[in-house]
Amino acid sequence: MHRTATLLLALLLAPPLQAQAQAAAGERPEVAAAARREHDPVLAWRRDIHQHPELSNREERTSQLVAEHLRALGLTPTVGIAHHGVVAIIRGGRPGPKLALRADMDALPVTEQVDLPFASTVTTTFNGQATGVMHACGHDAHTAILLGVADALVSMQATLPGEVMLVFQPAEEGAPAGEQGGASLLLKEGLFKDFKPDAMFGLHVFSTLPAGTIGVRSGPAMAASDKFTIVVHGRQTHGSAPWGGIDPIVTAADIVSTAQNIVSRRTNIARLPAVVTFGSIHGGIRYNIIPDAVELVGTIRTFDEGMRGAIHDELRGIAEHVAAANGATVETRIPEPGNNPVTYNDPALVARMRPSLEAVAGADHVVEPPLQMGAEDFAYYARQVPSMFFYVGATAPGIDPATAPSNHSPKFRLDESALDLGLRAMLQATLDYLHATPAPAGQA
Repeated sequence: MHRTATLLLALLLAPPLQAQAQAAAGERPEVAAAARREHDPVLAWRRDIHQHPELSNREERTSQLVAEHLRALGLTPTVGIAHHGVVAIIRGGRPGPKLALRADMDALPVTEQVDLPFASTVTTTFNGQATGVMHACGHDAHTAILLGVADALVSMQATLPGEVMLVFQPAEEGAPAGEQGGASLLLKEGLFKDFKPDAMFGLHVFSTLPAGTIGVRSGPAMAASDKFTIVVHGRQTHGSAPWGGIDPIVTAADIVSTAQNIVSRRTNIARLPAVVTFGSIHGGIRYNIIPDAVELVGTIRTFDEGMRGAIHDELRGIAEHVAAANGATVETRIPEPGNNPVTYNDPALVARMRPSLEAVAGADHVVEPPLQMGAEDFAYYARQVPSMFFYVGATAPGIDPATAPSNHSPKFRLDESALDLGLRAMLQATLDYLHATPAPAGQA
């Protein structure tokens, strides 16, 4: 949809401004003013991007929209990094620190089941199957929010201390098979080579929090995510004569069963949780033929590097020993490429910035959420610089967040008040950080 048409649609459908959350005590006046000014454009961007979703490493239209707007602001964005990434630097008129802000842009192979006038009707082929494409995780909101923050920061550029890197990232959901992408590729291609931030912020709209609420947690926040593949090799034989071969199906079943002991009996989950899940089993094509091989695919979720490595070793050892006991062999790939480390929030940075989040949401509406078993490739940035990744409630009033359609659901529905709160929180935190951090030595 043309942006002008989308903006008109946004104005017609937007909730009245007086229904927006009022500025909380301690909110910067320039943040409240920017939120009012950016309300309609951010809403229009979000709806436009939502209606035109693009899968990981395919975000051509979205990156073009972002780059064109940044150029219109007088910035000089770098495009094409990590395929479709867009990066721009806002250089303040006063000395100060360097800060990076990140938004992800990609959608998911999900067919939308939400009745919206701007619902996605995009279809594609993914892994050989026809599917819809949908912003089922809220990355459309993240991109729109950061565009609004960019507007606000540029408007105050002359008095802004320090420099802000805007990172519009592709492929957070994971690059397609055989490709690289996301945060790890951005860093590999030199994102921080010439601009190493002193800190980095990111946000995510979350269905498990009610609208008007912000969640932030110190230390481990989201799990490391490791995909594994185990291929069990047996020897094919007729189903009526199993003794004539080696049955990889029985062996695979034994591996799945024995692997349950890793978390329940071999891992100290009183310290931190862990998960080992088998999500896919493939083997055989006919009821009376024992096949040559069975493939097991699954995921491991952990919050500690030591536990992560130990579980990898445990699963590999179980696969090998169970297979040997059944006369079979295994190939194990644990982990496979494209995994995410733990998303870790720097405790000192979170303690310092939590008052900024409370300033816009109110202290009673900033909560510490439980550990999230989902993963985020923002984790790669957090390994490089002190970082804070926070959540913005996305579930409308009157709906229980515990039962609301989750992120990645075809029925995921964003309460658009999250756009306002997300912009205010990100902008408040950015300004508080820049104004309170001394300029590095040597800056005039």
